[in-house]
Amino acid sequence: MKAKALGVLLALVLLAGVAAWRGHVAFTSPGPAQAPITVIIPKGAGTEAAATLLEQAGVISDRFVFIVGTKLRRATLKAGEYAFPARVSAEDAMRIVADGRVVVHKLTVAEGLTVRQVAALVEEADFLSGSITRSLSEGWLLPETWHAVRDEPRDEVLARMEKSMRRNLETLWAGRDLGVALRSPEEALILASIVERETAIAAERPRIAAVFYNRMARGMRLQSDPTVIYGVSDGMGVLDRPLTRADLNTAHPWNTYAIDGLPRTPIANPGRASLEAVLHPIRTDDLYFVADGSGGHAFAATLDAHNANVTRWRQIERSRNAPAP
Repeated sequence: MKAKALGVLLALVLLAGVAAWRGHVAFTSPGPAQAPITVIIPKGAGTEAAATLLEQAGVISDRFVFIVGTKLRRATLKAGEYAFPARVSAEDAMRIVADGRVVVHKLTVAEGLTVRQVAALVEEADFLSGSITRSLSEGWLLPETWHAVRDEPRDEVLARMEKSMRRNLETLWAGRDLGVALRSPEEALILASIVERETAIAAERPRIAAVFYNRMARGMRLQSDPTVIYGVSDGMGVLDRPLTRADLNTAHPWNTYAIDGLPRTPIANPGRASLEAVLHPIRTDDLYFVADGSGGHAFAATLDAHNANVTRWRQIERSRNAPAP
């Protein structure tokens, strides 16, 4: 009897060993996915629920193997959105979720967008959650490529943009040229927003900033078209038509053809380069600039020279608009 019992015990041990080995192989071998698969593990989902989701998505072939392997390794799975590579093993899938290697989404906010435009981008980002309830001030959202995980609240993403703008502005203001004729960081933000909307060419920004400084020093109005556009577009910053003489005569707090000095708020969210430009302008006698037809601007220190540049620009416009032969 003892020999028989011992034989049975040995057989059971052998079977258990074989089963354990097969389980290990199944847990560590390449999985069934033929292509990358993204799966969302919701908050509150336990190991069993996560295993079922992964099996249904085709990441793993046997949820029971995944459950046992996860529990034997005492791994804690984290909620989130996960991208699993093709042929990922159940063990590697477990590690991805246990390590919290969630998918990181990108939201690119270009320089010069208005608050309304940025808010629209954030609203359209379907990986974010919640409504926008924050009070947003024009100019105070830093443009750059932002990273967010699925279901991050929209308000939190906007709060990060604002915090980063305030931090950058504080740093840049502290390092400004001491001769800059601005009274506060807020004024720097306003002027930078105008420079941002005047040109997309980085090398021009310090020169355009200098033009505005020169005009203010002489008591001249800024006469910046983007400020007029901001006012007549209800803060969108874009028009689907050319500016008219009536627009230039329309009274609003951003019309720099009608008001002295800076408008009362920024007209867009400037990038760091435009902030640096207004805080470190170049030295120049220029008082005017106009488009030169190549995407940049022609600068002038006198009205006569400026009028000549304007005439050239109008000739370029007429030739572009002329009907084809």
